[in-house]
Amino acid sequence: MIVYLHGFRSAPASIKARALKRHMEERGLGHAFWCEQLPASPRAAIAVIEEQLARCKAQDVEPTLVGSSLGGFYATHLAERHGLRAALVNPAIVAPLELGAYVGEQTNMYTGETFRFTEEHIAELRALEVPALTRPERYWLLVETGDEVLDYRHAVARYAGARQTVLEGGDHSFTRWDDYLDELIAFAGLAPQA
Repeated sequence: MIVYLHGFRSAPASIKARALKRHMEERGLGHAFWCEQLPASPRAAIAVIEEQLARCKAQDVEPTLVGSSLGGFYATHLAERHGLRAALVNPAIVAPLELGAYVGEQTNMYTGETFRFTEEHIAELRALEVPALTRPERYWLLVETGDEVLDYRHAVARYAGARQTVLEGGDHSFTRWDDYLDELIAFAGLAPQA
């Protein structure tokens, strides 16, 4: 099961989420993909994801987290908490600092809905910070050096010891996403259905 966690102001309708879902469906793995709209509140977002992880556990299914940007921050917190694998795509490393400039009214890039991002949300992010990775080998970092939002070098240092794919150029959207979909499916321990 791949549990896909979208980024800040993003949605299940994001280009990466849709591409991965479509790719998995084409390989008979549509049932093994989960992505829902995450609330603006980090505490509420984690609660939604925890519900899905509990369903996976109840069905004896081992999930792999795939997180983009803020979703990568959430994936790191949850991977450490539950001992899961996580693939991180241009992840936010210090989300409370990186998102501080976004306090105020925000608009979801895909749904057009507006929401208020608050100082309380920043405090909720601080509560999710992971001081150090316990088992870097559980992680796969995918970054592009041209990321205009986050400095990829922070992620490379943060995930030292993890599998790392560092690509020249690109941007925060991770422009070569489609090139890695089969590898992501393999990383999650899933094989295409016959």
